[in-house]
This record gives sequence, structure tokens and C-alpha cells, in this order.
Amino acid sequence: MSMTPPPGWYRDPSYPLVERWWDGTAWTDHRRRPGIVPPPLGPPEPAAPRPGSGRARAVALVAAGIAGAVLVASIVTGVLVLGRNDDGGGGSAAAARTTPSGTPSTPSAALSPTGASSSAPSPSAPRSGAPSVAVDELNGITLPLPEGWVQPVDVAEDDVVMTTPGTYDCPGDPGLCRHGRVASRTVTANAERSPKALAEQDIDDAANTAYDRDVLGGRPYRGVTSHRLLKAGSVAVAGRAGYLVRWRVRTGVGPGGYVESLAFASSVGSESPVIVRFAFDAGAEGPPLADMDRITEGIRPTGDTDTGGGVGSSIGSSR
Repeated sequence: MSMTPPPGWYRDPSYPLVERWWDGTAWTDHRRRPGIVPPPLGPPEPAAPRPGSGRARAVALVAAGIAGAVLVASIVTGVLVLGRNDDGGGGSAAAARTTPSGTPSTPSAALSPTGASSSAPSPSAPRSGAPSVAVDELNGITLPLPEGWVQPVDVAEDDVVMTTPGTYDCPGDPGLCRHGRVASRTVTANAERSPKALAEQDIDDAANTAYDRDVLGGRPYRGVTSHRLLKAGSVAVAGRAGYLVRWRVRTGVGPGGYVESLAFASSVGSESPVIVRFAFDAGAEGPPLADMDRITEGIRPTGDTDTGGGVGSSIGSSR
């Protein structure tokens, strides 16, 4: 039985510089910037009597107010810059990614409840140390960052752990698209535990999320027109039995893409099932399809770099 954290403000998994309201079952659209309270300014020293009109005193007060505003802005800007640069420019979302699913009270969980009345952001979880690895603390796994992939920065989608760098103008409705995305999420919507059933149930939603409608309801590729099964079968992921389903997706405009749902059991907490979703654009500018297998083979339990991790298709066979 999976446990979920209580309602409250938590770090936004898609943009950790802000906090987002978790209503106890799902993320809402309510966001806020963590409060940063500057040191209190003491009362101004009384000015010595000077000859002149009241206008001179008013100008002095206005100047003092402007100086105080500049001081506050400098403090806020410094904190934001430090937050962005803390992980060497790769973004902090994947290094200590948080989602509301799972049990936040366990030591390995990156999600730390702050309570609805708290205005300070929870501290970031420590990074694994290797910049070539994305860490999903909640599900207890690390995922390798192949060449040409980066940790997510300013990504609106939840649960994304890596993307291809940069964006491009979507071929359909106005917006910015990315050539590749990988997301990791905990399954909480149902009690299904079979990796095969979970992957087969998830693949349609994975395709629609990547290529049909975006989070704002737009259609960046004018919808999914058809799909074709490329691969399905058992795999070992982080030492656990898993299952994958891979589709080739055609879209209304653009080259379409490839989507995959990879399901396996977590090795932490209640061992809830985990779904890793892949979405790769097709065409010359999309990432190589082999990266799906490279990432799968490199998934390992958090803190266990000596294990064999995922061993690809060594369990069972694809059809």
C-alpha cells in the first residue's frame, strides 16, 4: 500500500526554484516563490536640523527608499543565481528531483514536507557526485546521462529527469519543443504490480503526453495520427524484472517520434512500481534510438554503483 504526503507546499519537481501546492492526491497549478526575508532595517537616524525647505527632506527619504529596494533586489538575485549555478550549470531538478508519490518520511526520499505555513524551501538532497548521472531519490534509482543529454532546466512537465539540450519551435501550435525527454514516475493510480501490464497500459498515455497535447492543451505536433509497435519484452532494470513497450508514432505535422514505457519495481520503501517514459523525436535531429537501451542498461539502485544495474534484454525476448 503506497503512502502519499499530506497537503502542503513542496519544491516543484519541474522547477525547484519555486514551491507548488500538493493537495494530498495530485499537484495543483498553484505555485509560489519561496519567501526570502531580508534582515530588518533599523529606524533611520534622526537628521540634524538643516536649513532649507521640506522638499530637500523628501528627496533624502526617497533616495533612502530606493537604496533599500536595491539592497533587497540584490539579495534575491544573488540567491536565485546561486540556486541555478549550484550544480555546475546542469540544473538541480534531476539531481534532487521530487515527486509527491511514495513515502516522503524515508531517508532516501528527496521530498521533505514543509507544511502549508512554511515559506522556506526544503534543502536540496546531496548529489551523487557524478555529473553524468541523473538521480531519482524518491524511486531509489540513478539514470546515466548519455552524451548529448542534460539534466532538465525550466521544464514544465512533471517527473522529467533528463532532456536533450535546447528547444525548437514546435511544428504545430505555437510553443517550444525538445527533441528528447526521459521521465521517471511512481505508479500510484492503481494496484497493478505486473511490469508487463503496467507498460502496456501506460504506452498510449505516454504517446499522447509526448506528441498529442501539451500541459496547456496545445497540440504542438497536431496530434498522433497512428502508431506501430517496434519492440516489447522483458528486461532487467536495476537488478529487477521489468518490461518495456516501444512505439513508432506518426504525427499530424513533423517527423513524429518514438515513445517507450519501461516498468519495473523500485528497490526502496514499499517497492512501488516505477514507470520510466522515453520520448525521442524521429528524424536527423532526434537523439539516437539506441540511447533508450543505453539508459535502460545503465539504471542502477541509488548509492549502488557497483551493481550490474539494468542488463537490457537479457531476461526473456522481444517480440
